Amino acid sequence: MKRIIVTRFSAMGDVAMVASVLKEFQQQHEDTEIIIVSRKLFSAFFERIPRVRFHILDPNYKHRGLTGLYLLFKELKEYKPDYIADLHNNLRSRVVGFFFKLAGFKVQVLDKGRQEKAALTRPKNKIKSPLTPTTERYAEVFRQLGFPLILSHKLQKDYRLIPTKLLGPLSSNQKKIGIAPFAQHRYKVLSLEKMEKIIAYLASRDIYEVFIFGGGEKEKAVAEGWSSKYPHVYNTIGSFNLSQELDIISHLDLMISMDSSGMHMASLVGTRCLSIWEQHILMQDSWDTDSNTKTVFR
Repeated sequence: MKRIIVTRFSAMGDVAMVASVLKEFQQQHEDTEIIIVSRKLFSAFFERIPRVRFHILDPNYKHRGLTGLYLLFKELKEYKPDYIADLHNNLRSRVVGFFFKLAGFKVQVLDKGRQEKAALTRPKNKIKSPLTPTTERYAEVFRQLGFPLILSHKLQKDYRLIPTKLLGPLSSNQKKIGIAPFAQHRYKVLSLEKMEKIIAYLASRDIYEVFIFGGGEKEKAVAEGWSSKYPHVYNTIGSFNLSQELDIISHLDLMISMDSSGMHMASLVGTRCLSIWEQHILMQDSWDTDSNTKTVFR
């Protein structure tokens, strides 16, 4: 059994994409075991993938700073891995990879395609060539390690149990539509006024059950306002853990999401997604260093 340590520390949507790649990887390589290293919250993404173990990253305490990352390296070394796949390529993951390289392990690092993205998004003389999908970039890391991998790029339905609290609406004959209207970065969010119009329209038809996902206390208050105002609209924020949210999403007919983790979670459980992107006009250029996407502010 070959053993691969995979590092992807954040963000939620990117970790969900890693899970979708690992699902297909393990279908094609039954002689491998994978240790995925990420934040505790994201463990739910990997629960149903065979021969995958989850190792918790604690960046705020146990694995904080250079000393903490060296401790993480020593913990991971105990697995006696054959290969290290860095699917993050940020400062933390590169430091851990450096320790493994010094110890003689084979390490392969994700190519984020920074130059191609910069050429596409710069104000002048854009090079308008299609970018390599992130999932294919993840797959290429494994190919470089010597593991052939062909991604289907097709939804694979994941059948799950319905959480008891939503057994009624999720078992009805109506079409089930999920909406993930929030995102960590404000430029990815459709205005709440426009989103409420979408919810109001769906609620006015008697053929839909609508489920709202994602966010913290502020977003929960907004979602509860919508669910109390419109019939057949249910707020899931704060009522279910991540694994249960995946259970719910697997029973939807459609997910409506911003450029956020909602669409990647839907893809992971085989649910179709309509992703809404809105152009924002601001003042300057900025890099989202965590997901390596450039936002053009004008």
